[in-house]
Amino acid sequence: MFTGIDEVDWDSLRHAYGSAEDVPGWLRALASTDTAERATALDGMYGAVHHQGRVYDSTLACVPFLFALAAREEVPERGCIVELLVSIGGSSAEDPERERRAREAVRAGAEAFAMLAGDPDPAVRQAAAGALVRFLDEPPRVLELLRQRLRAERDDSVLPALTEALGLFAQRYPAHAGGAVDLLAEQSAPPFAPGQRLAALGQLALRAPGRLPADLVPAAVRLLHQRSAQRLPARELPGTDTLVRRIRRLRPSDEQGAALLRTLHGALGDRVDDRIALLSGQLASPDPVDRCNAVWMSAVLFRGWRGAYDGPVRLLGAQLDTEQDRLRDAAVSVLAELYALAAPAADELHMLVTARPDLWTHRWERSSPTLGGPLRALARTGDPRAVPALAQLLAGPAAPAGLGCEVAHLGPAAAPLAPALRDRLGRIPLASPTAARLAVPLLTAVRAVGDRDAVPEVLRLLSGAPDGLGARDEVAGHVIGTLADLGAAPQAAPLLRRLLHTRHAAAAAGALWSADGDAAAVLPVLLRELRRADAGLRRGALRQLGRLGPAARTALPELRRLVRSGPARERVAAAGALWHIAGDPEPVRPVFRTAWTADPRTRVPIARCLATMGPAAAPLRDLIAEEPTHPRRHTSHGDAYGSHDIPDDEELLRTCREVLAGL
Repeated sequence: MFTGIDEVDWDSLRHAYGSAEDVPGWLRALASTDTAERATALDGMYGAVHHQGRVYDSTLACVPFLFALAAREEVPERGCIVELLVSIGGSSAEDPERERRAREAVRAGAEAFAMLAGDPDPAVRQAAAGALVRFLDEPPRVLELLRQRLRAERDDSVLPALTEALGLFAQRYPAHAGGAVDLLAEQSAPPFAPGQRLAALGQLALRAPGRLPADLVPAAVRLLHQRSAQRLPARELPGTDTLVRRIRRLRPSDEQGAALLRTLHGALGDRVDDRIALLSGQLASPDPVDRCNAVWMSAVLFRGWRGAYDGPVRLLGAQLDTEQDRLRDAAVSVLAELYALAAPAADELHMLVTARPDLWTHRWERSSPTLGGPLRALARTGDPRAVPALAQLLAGPAAPAGLGCEVAHLGPAAAPLAPALRDRLGRIPLASPTAARLAVPLLTAVRAVGDRDAVPEVLRLLSGAPDGLGARDEVAGHVIGTLADLGAAPQAAPLLRRLLHTRHAAAAAGALWSADGDAAAVLPVLLRELRRADAGLRRGALRQLGRLGPAARTALPELRRLVRSGPARERVAAAGALWHIAGDPEPVRPVFRTAWTADPRTRVPIARCLATMGPAAAPLRDLIAEEPTHPRRHTSHGDAYGSHDIPDDEELLRTCREVLAGL
């Protein structure tokens, strides 16, 4: 197995953490009879030699020895070694040349996968199935090998991997796809087992949707329930607590079932009604493991697609009345990300909050307590039944971090909490480095409640904070916004004027305008901010200029310049200000039309502005009318997802309806 390993100059090779001198020891330990040694070695291979999917020169040097290990039946857990080889060969290396070399290195040994596809160890056969398609460049032979393995295989953990390999084959080799699709169609019907049929339906949905049965969703739900009835409970393998074992424990307890349904959901794509029906069937399963898989699948669907979700949300709420902590916690986690869309489950959330005060807070290791999931989810629906529990937490010695941000979702319904919020705001130690972290959520709640009696406590955050600690600067923007929203800017005018030469100048100028309407005092400040290099400061100035309306006409030349160049979001902000100041839609509409398509993140501010334009928005009616017809959320096209994806998209849909009503 290790012939030539000592002839490699490992000291001169590198992995993620430096010299690869420790790699020979890991390779030898992969063949150890000691479970802990093997697990630690696999940690080293994934954590350093193939760190985050990267390929290093030491990774390439390991490939021949990994193939040698995989070929020896006496080596335990060879399935993990085959998986590692597949991962190395499919890496997306930062260096394209190294990626090519890794792929070629694994492809050079691909004949081994043909032998391993019939190995006595099911885990090896399972890992080798996809490797055949990926690395053995003989399509007719590969298809025949897969056909033979399907006929001979009896292990239910391997059959879905063979089915997935057929789907991959149909994708990689379109000229030979017919034979693979025929095999998939055959596997999707009786007498094959439910899991195998589900796997085949998922691959057909991806590769040959025309071969699917007309009753796809009901059939899939029936097969899911049949499979669950036959499935043996998973058991935790004993052994050392290593990185690889911890990652595996984070996977679903029925990982294969989760993968089958992920594939089917992914293949259905924009067919949201079918996906809702499938999800509802999963959530109604008698098997809690199936329901847990469905809960996590629902998070993907809710976040990425628009739909009529009242039914699935009610079914999510039904998961809260369970002794299965994992299922309940998963449902709570998803409901908390739905905000107002979780309202159909509010009764169940309220029952859980009432029955389990121990879940009102959650303490992470070495961190302050945070608001617990059930109470957070209930507050985010805007349900006033969250108020009593929140009041108890506010009255306690240490309110959870960020509680004020969740109170804000209740709006005026949180008015009974105003005295407690005010009291906490007034007791923040301004000299503490945590002052801003404590103050910002409370300010958010005070603004949402509209508590004018809190003005002295709000002003204290600016006037009482000591110089030189940064606390005043960190919280100033939030304080200014709160004072303006509460109509208390006149009381703060002296403080606001002192902020006109800081990075909060635009917000302070806007608040001063709302206090005395003196455009001459604030326009020079806002025009100065428009010329800043910082795009965030420029956008802040544009927002405030729009609030001034016609009083800011002297800014029009600069605004007309800004709408002609720059990033889409800045041009949209400039166009919005231009409309509010000049009331001329002609230079504004072309900017909105271009940005709407170019940068989906601009759609909410564009729709807000169009809602103020009345009939002048009519030439853009096609954009507004078409938006709700798209099944995907506008936030799903970004590079990253955020915690406000769903509410942001729901706001866009609401605002589009307002614009259409105004037309």
